[in-house]
Amino acid sequence: MRVLTIAAFLAALAGAAHADWKPVEKVVTYPVSGQTGIELYRSIGENGPKVGVGRAIAYTDFDLKWSRDYQPRNGGCVLASAKPFLTITYRLPKVSGKLPPETGRLWEAFIAGVEKHERVHGEIILDMVRKIEAVSVGLTTSDDPDCKKIREALTQKLGELSQEQRRKSREFDKVEMSDGGNVHQLVLRLVNGE
Repeated sequence: MRVLTIAAFLAALAGAAHADWKPVEKVVTYPVSGQTGIELYRSIGENGPKVGVGRAIAYTDFDLKWSRDYQPRNGGCVLASAKPFLTITYRLPKVSGKLPPETGRLWEAFIAGVEKHERVHGEIILDMVRKIEAVSVGLTTSDDPDCKKIREALTQKLGELSQEQRRKSREFDKVEMSDGGNVHQLVLRLVNGE
């Protein structure tokens, strides 16, 4: 007979809890128009999502909420469960109108590559949420009967994981958008008709 420690039980419970949720993924489009690759790219520049000081071809963001069960135990506090409610939104361009066949072929290759790029951002976000879940469930503080210190400890960990997610996304974009990077190549093929 196998005996589980409390830590092993909580780890198993966290694994089971992880299996109980899935992110909601949404694609939101914005209209672009044109008959050539360069016209479509100009329309992206005029209509793309505002990010920072400019506009982007596409953008991935998310909304994350949690259901957490803080339990006072033995004068301390334990975060017994934490279930995420994650919505990832991919903002992508969509052609309004019919394209000439050759432009349509270029557009399909371009948008498939852009969506693939944005889905990597979605995976980076999902990885962050899984890490948050892993550090949350079973988190314990002593001398915390009102479960206040545990929230401060969790907030610090969440900040670190959020910064890690942002860093990974920036690094990914830097590679993808640099000269010769995947997104750079997608743009060149679209506007040059390759």
